[in-house]
Amino acid sequence: MPGQNEGADAHHPGVRHEESRHHRHLAAPVFEPAAGAVSGIPGTGPVAGPVAALGACGTLEEPEVLLCPTCSAPLTDGTHRSADDGSGRQDGGSDRPGGGSDRLLAALRASESRFRAAFCDAVIGMALIDPEDRIIEVNPAFANLIGRTVGELVRTHLHEIIDPEGMPDRLFPELVHGERERFRVEKPLKHREGHEVWSKVTVSLIRDGSGRPLYTLALVEDITEQRRLGDRLEFQALHDPLTRLPNRTYFFERLDAACLAVTEDPAPGPSGGEGRRVGVCYLDLDGFAAINEALGHHIGDQLLIAVAARLRRGFEGHDAHLVARMGGDEFAVLVTDSMGSEQLTELAARILEVLERPFDVAGHRLVITASVGVVERSVHETTPTDLVKDADATLYWSKADGRARWTLYDPDRGAHQLTRQLLATALRPALERGEFTIEYQPLVGLADGAVHGAEALVRWRHPRYGTLSPDRFIPLAEESGAIVPLGKWVLEESCRQARQWLTEFPDTETFVSVNLAARQIWDSDVVADVARALDVTGLPARLLQLEITESALLGPGGRPLQALQALADMGVRIAIDDFGTGYSNLAYLSRLPVHVLKLDGTFIEGFRDPAPADRPGLPELGSRRSDADEQIVGAMVQLAHTLGLTVTAEGIESAAQAERLRLTGCDTAQGWYFARPGEAALVAAILREGRPALDGR
Repeated sequence: MPGQNEGADAHHPGVRHEESRHHRHLAAPVFEPAAGAVSGIPGTGPVAGPVAALGACGTLEEPEVLLCPTCSAPLTDGTHRSADDGSGRQDGGSDRPGGGSDRLLAALRASESRFRAAFCDAVIGMALIDPEDRIIEVNPAFANLIGRTVGELVRTHLHEIIDPEGMPDRLFPELVHGERERFRVEKPLKHREGHEVWSKVTVSLIRDGSGRPLYTLALVEDITEQRRLGDRLEFQALHDPLTRLPNRTYFFERLDAACLAVTEDPAPGPSGGEGRRVGVCYLDLDGFAAINEALGHHIGDQLLIAVAARLRRGFEGHDAHLVARMGGDEFAVLVTDSMGSEQLTELAARILEVLERPFDVAGHRLVITASVGVVERSVHETTPTDLVKDADATLYWSKADGRARWTLYDPDRGAHQLTRQLLATALRPALERGEFTIEYQPLVGLADGAVHGAEALVRWRHPRYGTLSPDRFIPLAEESGAIVPLGKWVLEESCRQARQWLTEFPDTETFVSVNLAARQIWDSDVVADVARALDVTGLPARLLQLEITESALLGPGGRPLQALQALADMGVRIAIDDFGTGYSNLAYLSRLPVHVLKLDGTFIEGFRDPAPADRPGLPELGSRRSDADEQIVGAMVQLAHTLGLTVTAEGIESAAQAERLRLTGCDTAQGWYFARPGEAALVAAILREGRPALDGR
């Protein structure tokens, strides 16, 4: 093998080493033996060792002694004497005076040569730096890293290669003064071609023989690719992969930074700490789900990319504006140095204007609108989480108000929304804690003035908000599904109370009327629930009336009709609540298992005006409406009677209203004129007296 042959020939007595360029490169300079060498060993002074050892790449000017590249012995000693010199000795002249010192010197030089070879051939950059921050020596790896030669870098000031900006203020002085042995930092180096080379720089201290700081040694490793990979990963973590916009995480980082800057910038004024303001325009595309369903998600994705491009072009040029995709079809524009709510509302109007132009996507011309929620306030008055929460809530107010518009955050509306959320969350626990109660309002016959029944009205005795009427929490219960367990409880308690009335007043046969929500029909077996309540309480089915609205009764699928028919077959009375405000489908009316129509209170409002005979002269607008309401009510009463139904009117507040309704043929009525909702004992007292006490009401 060439390597083995070369090694064998190098020590053969008949081989003379030829001084090639390669050998001269490796034969780095060392100092000649000094007259005052310690212990008789040349070159062992405190300075000569390190300097000679690091003069590895032929850049110092000291006299040279060439070493054998194979055994690292000096080429001038006796070991490498030619065979034709006539001596024939191969022991390095050990019999000469000072032969032991020669061998020790050869070993020292061999060690230095190996270190020089490692220094020059190292794959990481190495540089020896003097106390004045000038380079004494570098290896080829360091020079190649920054596109220079070894000779160019010698005596170059370190700051010409490494920007001192950002260097540790404390670590480097501690190292130079000997208070620290090493430190590590990541810094960009200046390449000859102008670009930066990111490197991991480890700086170590070299001391002299007495322990004083002498030089610093820098080890430099190229981490440019690692930094690029890290930058790519960071970009992916902070940006949306589809639109390339900043994502929710990046948005919150910028928002957090804007809020934290208050403590660092206490100066007053619009941009100072005490007066700093921040704003968000939170937008959602109207009808985007329909585009996804009709044209496919790939078209939806391209539309999102087009929307993001428009928003970026229109609003991202300003340093204080950040456009981000928050998720799905939701975007946000953050203004970190707001001048007031007027600036944010103008920005929201521009967003709507930018998006109203059609989008050409994959051969489709798409027209979309957006709803925008706007929040602007001082950073002292909010937190990033609250700001985005309020912006999101305001966005959905905008949708509820009609879409394709912006809405500015309203604290009062926000407080109402918060209350709704708190109530919705507390509904089920409140039912378990027994916070609900039932009040009853009598249903009075207009012909005889007797109490025929009572409507059950649930109340919430909230520990914080007091007594809440049904309109405050029933819609929340329907949205959350809590209406099902609440409805079961109301049904059973009402049946139990009606049974007590029957026991105490058997001749009256007073029925109880319970409201039934549509979700109770869809999410529960209402027929089984009613049958169980009747069985548990012992109430006859004929004394239970269930009220359901038109919209729930005439919903899709036919399930409500089937359930109501089964209930009617059981003997339960069915009433259509708020009749006249929903579908009012007269064709259905003849086929429904219905017993009672309850007229909505809006029809009764016209009955508050004086009777037509008491209004001389030409009728005014109000009187015409009163006449119309009276005619409509009369027609509905006649229609109901023709179909075999009874009619109940709600909201009676005066004797005049009651009398006019009686004249139309209305059967029963309820309202404050007869009695306000109250405890079950109120109904029992009225039943005991035989009729409501109307005086003074």
